Amino acid sequence: MYRVVITGAGTINALGHDVPQTFEAFREGRCGIGPLDIRDVDRLAVKIGGQVRGYDEADHFNRQQISLYDRFTQFTLLAARQAMAQSGIEFSGELADRSGVVLGTSGGGLTTQDENYRAVYEEGKNRVHPFIVPKLMNNAATSHVSMEFNLRGPSFTVATACASSNHAMGMAFQMIRSGMARAMLTGGSESMLVFGGVKAWEGLRVMSKDACRPFSATRNGMVQGEGAGVFVFEEYEHAKARGANILAEVIGFSMSSDASDIVMPSKQGANRAIVGAMRDAQINPSEVGYINAHGTGTAANDKTESAAVADAFGSHADKLMMSSTKSMHGHLIGGTGAVELLACIMALKDGVIAPTIGYEEPDPECALDVVPNEAREADVDVVLSNAFAFGGLNAVLALRKVP
Repeated sequence: MYRVVITGAGTINALGHDVPQTFEAFREGRCGIGPLDIRDVDRLAVKIGGQVRGYDEADHFNRQQISLYDRFTQFTLLAARQAMAQSGIEFSGELADRSGVVLGTSGGGLTTQDENYRAVYEEGKNRVHPFIVPKLMNNAATSHVSMEFNLRGPSFTVATACASSNHAMGMAFQMIRSGMARAMLTGGSESMLVFGGVKAWEGLRVMSKDACRPFSATRNGMVQGEGAGVFVFEEYEHAKARGANILAEVIGFSMSSDASDIVMPSKQGANRAIVGAMRDAQINPSEVGYINAHGTGTAANDKTESAAVADAFGSHADKLMMSSTKSMHGHLIGGTGAVELLACIMALKDGVIAPTIGYEEPDPECALDVVPNEAREADVDVVLSNAFAFGGLNAVLALRKVP
């Protein structure tokens, strides 16, 4: 069993176009959710989202690349470039053959789908661009990352709704730990903030029209976001030998299935994943200082997750800090676990716990320390990151500080 560490991180999301900007927003408790700027927004009932602002694809990609890269792929490549630059790792020879890419996404190229359905059904066109299929396919981002960085080993895409990124990162972790791979680029991305994507989520009636307020008694639903988070996971001795700066160590991972309901979460399923991650990491509940919650701002999730954490940690639950950064950047669906892992790294490396903003009133059914409204300085050695998806698919990661 090999040790696995994180040596690079990159992101673009509603809070910032890189990791330092995102960390600054976490520390300030800044909200990146605002009015949507998309086509036909006036036809939507929900008009807010965690949208990436100030982004022009032409600043980063040429015309030929834009014809191949959906917005979710663009976000992935930008985050991957940042992670690679920070890590300093280069893939060639045997290392390239033993390294790969595992990324999570739920919708894939939804921007491309939305635009081309319009072209065919609304504008009456009978032809679309010949690259539409390779542009919209869920594995597009994975494939383009592998090509850009010469990653010739195990590469694939995971689509498990809101747990996609955590499942992807868990798979990357297990591949390195088992010796199957030496290093992996992993994380996830999503860009669903198009008319069709928002309209579909409206149909579920779980969306807030004003703000995301996880764990607050006044919460009224989730808010969609978009963006990407990508990390370099690397075998510890390999990273150490080349003098890499280590951000954190990944020490455990667990998955579970509720096997009960397509949309309603299960306390038992979430609990099994949380307990399983601690068992896999060989840690006691008392060692965990912080949990990045799934924390969507829906009554079903918040109450179920709080109950699952309380059961998993027993008397230690009162000493835990647990926050939801979705209150700031929105719910990135398949990419959400990747951006939220940044809050875990910040907690371990910088000793700063990102807050749950928008918290107005305690909910007795969510009676944990959710770090309300303001970031907190705290020395934590072990953290968990929760992801619980529609379909009852759960994935929890455990990370440890590296001295």
